[in-house]
Amino acid sequence: MAEQDPDDTAVGTILERVERCTKDVSLGFDRWDDPVARGPGLYFIIERESIAELTDPMGSNRWPVEDCASVLDGTDVLLETAETVASSCDGAIVVHSDGTIDEAMVRVKQLSEAERRRVGDLPYAGWMGARHMSALETSTREEVVAAITLSEENGRVTVFANGRFEERRAAPPE
Repeated sequence: MAEQDPDDTAVGTILERVERCTKDVSLGFDRWDDPVARGPGLYFIIERESIAELTDPMGSNRWPVEDCASVLDGTDVLLETAETVASSCDGAIVVHSDGTIDEAMVRVKQLSEAERRRVGDLPYAGWMGARHMSALETSTREEVVAAITLSEENGRVTVFANGRFEERRAAPPE
């Protein structure tokens, strides 16, 4: 697969769709303030080249491609599928640079020692759990455009790219 510029219009559209969907899943959950409620959680990886060699399947967790095969499918289809997955599955959802989604949800292997030397110290934050730390590390890989997570603890949406991150609170529409 040819390397794609993350600013490419198609990849930009994919990133926007995934981020908007993730925010909408966060906004659709109304119990973030309930200390006993477990909220939805998501972890999307948008790849520019295949990351298959860097991943292992997360058991039987799967994205239902028969319902939504691409992030470019209808907005409602993507959102409904993401809401179901966010409440019932664990693992990263791999999105290809053409918008198609892998069926198998995965865990991403840790960085090798050589990769750790290349990227140096990463800016881990105290609030980061395993999903967010994985997304930060994953975002340093050349094959990855970005990773987007939804925290099941508080609804925080975070975009990770090039070993950096930006928290983006999902604000209700006015």
